[in-house]
Amino acid sequence: MNRKHFLRSLAFAGVSLPVIPGMGAFATVPGRAGSLDAKPVIPPYLKPGDTIGITCPAGYITLESIKPAIQQMESWGYKVRPGRTVGLRDFTFGGSDADRQADFQELLDDHSIKAIMCARGGYGMVRIIDKLDFSGFMKQPKWIIGFSDITVMHCHLSVNHPVASIHSKMCNSFPDDWSKAEPMQQDTILSIRKALAGEKTTYSTPPTAFNRMGKAEGLLVGGNLKTIESLAGSNSDINTDGKILFVEDTGEYLYSIDRMFWNLKRSGKLSKLAGLVVGGFKVKVDDPGEEFGKTVIDIVMEKVKEFAYPVCFNFPVGHQRNNYALKCGVLHELTVNAEGVWLNEIR
Repeated sequence: MNRKHFLRSLAFAGVSLPVIPGMGAFATVPGRAGSLDAKPVIPPYLKPGDTIGITCPAGYITLESIKPAIQQMESWGYKVRPGRTVGLRDFTFGGSDADRQADFQELLDDHSIKAIMCARGGYGMVRIIDKLDFSGFMKQPKWIIGFSDITVMHCHLSVNHPVASIHSKMCNSFPDDWSKAEPMQQDTILSIRKALAGEKTTYSTPPTAFNRMGKAEGLLVGGNLKTIESLAGSNSDINTDGKILFVEDTGEYLYSIDRMFWNLKRSGKLSKLAGLVVGGFKVKVDDPGEEFGKTVIDIVMEKVKEFAYPVCFNFPVGHQRNNYALKCGVLHELTVNAEGVWLNEIR
């Protein structure tokens, strides 16, 4: 019997769940019918002098390209250690599957590393996720940071190794010259620093005529919509029951976005949500004569019309400049009203 099922069997039997040193007690939160989910553990927040490791679990990137990110994180008082995959290349990947797995594993197991920053997205995390050993990581959790393809990791942690993580920009999004960066770009990068340092994240956006008002509380889960869809039925398939789900995507046709939301609906991921946060969607222009005829807002509201939870659009997360750090697996409150939208970490 695996550890997750063992803990659940203890919970149903009325046995107190164990406390793992350095992690705190497990608590239960709403989950799939007939099951209990372990409340994710929040890793220790970083202190000056702590070390951030950088790795390339997906696409390749050069050391030169991540120097601005290294310099910026060092200016925050942290030490930075690039992994062995930085600078490696195997076609589109940051080294072979074996290279990327070994590098990520080394950072997971090294207790001197307090956070792991993924250098960039692309594609590749799903090729190594099932080969990683999280036993050492569970004994001494650390923050894992990234978005896009790194959604695989956020989802996998959510259902298998309940530790909070940070959905945010990565090394390839840091400005080359901080003094010349736009205020929004600086602000989104600084949101990573704030998240790592333990500041509670709180974001607000203006109202839109299409938002559905309401108030909700739940653990925050989500990420790239296409990636979430691709994990359906796998060991990394997220449980959204009782949670606030956020989604974003880029480079997809409207019909494809519609198909992805149908997947969420048909797989039950929309039926028991606490709330839905729709981030940025960069849509491909339909081919002439093949127009889909619906907007992203139309697509979403069609799928959630029978439910009553709050829904908001144009949230500052996704493949865009206003992509702020969000703590996956951490309790949040979502408020949507006539004045605007607020997503506040409440722990």
